[in-house]
Amino acid sequence: MPADNALLAAGAGVVLCGTAAFTLGPLVMRRIPEPVLEEGDSKIRYAEIAGQGVGTRAAYWCGATGAVAGGLLGWALGTSAGLAAWLILAVVGSVLGYIDARTKYLPSAIIWPSYLLVGLALVAGALQTAEWGSLLRAAIAGVVGFGVFDLLYRVFPRGVGYGDVRLSGLLSIALGWLGWGELVVGLYGGFFLGAVIGIVLTAVKVFKRKQLFPFGPFMLVGALIGALAGQPLERLYLG
Repeated sequence: MPADNALLAAGAGVVLCGTAAFTLGPLVMRRIPEPVLEEGDSKIRYAEIAGQGVGTRAAYWCGATGAVAGGLLGWALGTSAGLAAWLILAVVGSVLGYIDARTKYLPSAIIWPSYLLVGLALVAGALQTAEWGSLLRAAIAGVVGFGVFDLLYRVFPRGVGYGDVRLSGLLSIALGWLGWGELVVGLYGGFFLGAVIGIVLTAVKVFKRKQLFPFGPFMLVGALIGALAGQPLERLYLG
């Protein structure tokens, strides 16, 4: 069932997120610093995947994924207090997903400022609606999500990079605002998708067993699934 003012919010999500991701994606990629690599490691430079000019592959890909995510989130959340934070995350996620898929790195230069932007948007939503419980849950969820992925990183460092740990906290904050069901579905869904598809791609020799795997896009898709379907799935599970 669509949320209140779903059509308006979906239209705004498509236009705002699509335009912002199309414009800002390549611009940010050309300016973020390169990571310090360990000896023997290599990666495609961020500026290289951004391309030259305006209508680059990166711009169209980020714009398309941002528009789709923004439209779906607008339809699901309507003009609710958490919509602004999720639209910010749709733009950021489209850029991060493209970068990770191409370079297998999630730049902290994008992730850390996004914590501030999403956090401020949620604080503004709480001030507007007095949903202080949702804000507290978001903060707790961020700590829990970060902690779970930090543990996974320490146990299985070749499967989860520390960029994934940073991203998990950001996604958990936004998911936690919506509810515990959304958090569980979003984090577990991303982990399940990444694990299953990673095993399949390794089995068919697309990735070598010891090769870095871009887990970020699956975490982002999982978070989107959590936002869209977390509450119905929670109700179904609880009967």
